[in-house]
Amino acid sequence: MNDVPHIGHTYTTVAADVLARYKRLRGYEVFFLTGTDEHGDKILEVARKKETTPIELANQVVSRFQTLWKTLHISNDDFLRTTQERHIKVVKEIFLKLYEQDDIYKGTYEGWYCTPCETFWLESQLEGKRVCPECRQVVKKVKEEAYLFRLSRYQERLLQHLEKNPEFVLPPTRKNEVVEFIRGGLRDLSVTRLRLPWGIRCPVDEKHTIYVWVDALLNYISALGYPSDSRFLSFWPANVQLVGKDILKFHAIIWPALLMALGVEPPRLVFAHGWWKMREEKMSKSKGNVVDPAPLIKDYGADALRYFLLREVPFGEDGSFSSSLFVKRVNSDLANDLGNLLNRTVPLVIRFCGGRVPHPQDGNSAGFEDLTKNTLGRLDQLMDRLSFSEVLSGVWQMVKAANLYIDRSAPWRLAKEKEKQKELHTVLYNLLEVLRILALILFPFIPSSAQKIWEEIGMEGNLDSQILESEDIWGGLAPGREVKKGPPLFPRIED
Repeated sequence: MNDVPHIGHTYTTVAADVLARYKRLRGYEVFFLTGTDEHGDKILEVARKKETTPIELANQVVSRFQTLWKTLHISNDDFLRTTQERHIKVVKEIFLKLYEQDDIYKGTYEGWYCTPCETFWLESQLEGKRVCPECRQVVKKVKEEAYLFRLSRYQERLLQHLEKNPEFVLPPTRKNEVVEFIRGGLRDLSVTRLRLPWGIRCPVDEKHTIYVWVDALLNYISALGYPSDSRFLSFWPANVQLVGKDILKFHAIIWPALLMALGVEPPRLVFAHGWWKMREEKMSKSKGNVVDPAPLIKDYGADALRYFLLREVPFGEDGSFSSSLFVKRVNSDLANDLGNLLNRTVPLVIRFCGGRVPHPQDGNSAGFEDLTKNTLGRLDQLMDRLSFSEVLSGVWQMVKAANLYIDRSAPWRLAKEKEKQKELHTVLYNLLEVLRILALILFPFIPSSAQKIWEEIGMEGNLDSQILESEDIWGGLAPGREVKKGPPLFPRIED
């Protein structure tokens, strides 16, 4: 992390936030960690170019990230910086432990190093004229004294773990890549750099600095207070770790191998999502094609961006960002469908029911009770697979069905006939109850807007204190509550 956060950073963190919020909504105790890795060559080089110190640069960037997460309603329980003493202490203790048990040894490393990716490559892995296969930048030859981790020692254990735990790495295509890489043979990993001034000092040799990727990976357990803090004992192994596909090798090979050496269970799932591209190219500052989320949030709201990112592309695949796609999705789904449903229903209740939730006829849910049960019945499975776009697609069947129900039942016509007042009240109740359930389901995705729906239909309290039950959820809206008309939930964007 050495610059302004962009859509790629946003994507991972929003996805993690949606999953964390959903699990809390289902009654689970959740620990959601995010943070910044702040050491290494890359930070040092950028700081020198900007004529500042690495820690001053890190402080500036961290401030930008924390501001963005707040604006995006990210509900993380902790934010760990790898420059914090609580992290540095754990990293040094782990390094010393691995050294003393001969999982780390002193030797010489020779290979090709990419500074932007902070990655070592073999000659056979390079493309063209010694270009990094990830970022396409020129790599440099490195030969120096180093401390190495016996990664080769864990090759078979890693393969066995992947075989016994077929969902350890997802999507399946990424797992296949990991297996193929391991079968190609693992070399021992250089875990220190010589005379690098910006990083955690090696506890067994002050001339060396701990390799940034070993330092960074250990944040997942240092934040929990490894090895004995109650948080570590309660929340590890992590149920899910979300990463971009470009850093999967570190998280699905090096990370579990380090944990195996420590006698610690690996995370249960490492999910590698795809990239957001511009004009079919991966976003990067050097290409000038990054998308800054801040203006989008300022103009259209955090929820519009959160929804677009997780609805537009199946999580795990690459997606192409364009303003026209963003506008089309927000207008179609959020303004025309969801916003319109709320903006039609509440005024009808105010007009025909004195602004209060009416009493429905018993047993006449117009099929919405079954539709709700079917939707909720698939939620856990889809969310555990991180199939966010599929979840939203299913939820939108409820939204579209409710809008069609308004058109077909025509409550404004029912209101003109005295003998159809019960039918009118039932129609309006059903619509309000659909909105209540939609607010609950959509809260993890669009928390601010879901809260507005919740309050406009007369519900009290905050959605983050609610529990989403699958059984007997229909009918939870009590008649007599006062509805409140608000401004348009998602104003239509004029392209």
